[in-house]
Amino acid sequence: MASHRRPKQPSRARVTVLTTAAAAAVVLGGNSAQAAPAKPSKGEVKEKVDKLHEEAEQATEKYNGAKEKQKKLEKEIDALQDNVARGQEDLNELRDAIGMAAAAQYRSGTIDSSMQLFLSADPDDYLDKASTLDQLSNQQVEDLAEIQDKQRELAQQRQEATTKMEDLSETTEELNKRQKEVKGKLAEAQKLLNSLTAAERAEMAQDEAKSALQSASLAGGGGAAASGRAADAFAAAQSKIGTPYSYGATGPGSFDCSGLTSWAYGQAGVGLPRTSQQQANYGTRIGMSELKVGDLVIFYSDLHHVGLYAGNGQVLHAPRTGTLVRYESINNMPFQFGVRV
Repeated sequence: MASHRRPKQPSRARVTVLTTAAAAAVVLGGNSAQAAPAKPSKGEVKEKVDKLHEEAEQATEKYNGAKEKQKKLEKEIDALQDNVARGQEDLNELRDAIGMAAAAQYRSGTIDSSMQLFLSADPDDYLDKASTLDQLSNQQVEDLAEIQDKQRELAQQRQEATTKMEDLSETTEELNKRQKEVKGKLAEAQKLLNSLTAAERAEMAQDEAKSALQSASLAGGGGAAASGRAADAFAAAQSKIGTPYSYGATGPGSFDCSGLTSWAYGQAGVGLPRTSQQQANYGTRIGMSELKVGDLVIFYSDLHHVGLYAGNGQVLHAPRTGTLVRYESINNMPFQFGVRV
C-alpha cells in the first residue's frame, strides 16, 4: 500500500536564508537600476569645465615661471662656462710664461731652488713659505699671485656652474610636471565637453559669442582714456582680438593671459615680466575705481590671471584654452587689483 507521508517542510533556517536572499536580490536589483548616474546638464558641464580651465591656467602660470627660470639659468651657465674657458686659457698662458723662464734658466744652468718652488704643483703652499719670497723677483711674485687669484676664481666659477646645473635640473623637472598637469586638466575638460550633444556644444559656443559681443559693445567707455605707453600697449592688444589662446604662448600667433599683456607692452617699449604674478608687482597697485584703459587687471587670490582694462567695466584678455583674445566683463572673475605700469 502506498505511503502517505507528509512532504518534508523546509526548515525555518532555510526559509530565513531564502527570504534574505530574495530581499537582497530585490535591493541589488533596485540599486543596479539606480547605479547609472544621470547625465550632467549643460550647465553642470560648463561649471566643471570652467573650473578645470581655471586650474589649468594656474598650472600654466607656474609652467611659465619655470620656463623663464630655465632660460635664465641656461644663459647664466653658458656665461659661466665661457668665463671658465677663458680663465683657463689665461692661466695656461701664465704657466707657459713661467715655464719659458724656467727653461731659459735651465739652459743656462742657473735655475735656482726658488724657481723650482715657483713651478710647484701647489703655488699656494709655495707662497705660504714666506722665507722663500726674498729669493724671487718682484715680477715673479706678481706672476705667482696672479696665478693664485686665477685658480681661486676658476674654482669659484666652476662651483657656481655646478650649483646652477643642479638648479636647472630641478627646474626642468618642475617644467615637465606643470606641462603634464596642464595637459591633464585640458584633456579632462575636453572629455566633459565631448559628453554633450553637438547641439548643446553649439549653444555654449553661441552663449560665449553673444557675451563677447556685448562686452565689445561696452568697451572703450566709462573709464579714463589711456595715454602714453599704456595706450600703445592697449592698441597692440586690440590688434590681436580673435587670436587663439595657447598655454605658454607669447605671440604673435597665439597667447596665454600673461603672454598677451607682456607682448602688448613689449610693442610699447616696456619689458614686462613673463608671469601674471610677476606683472602684479610691476608698477603701482590701484583699485577698480582708479582704472584707466591699458592698466593691467589682476584676478584670483593667487594672481594667476591678468588682462588689460578696456573701459566701462570690461577687460581685454586671453581667457583660456578653446577661446580667442576678446573683451569680457571685469565682474566675470574675482578682481584683486589693477596695476599702472
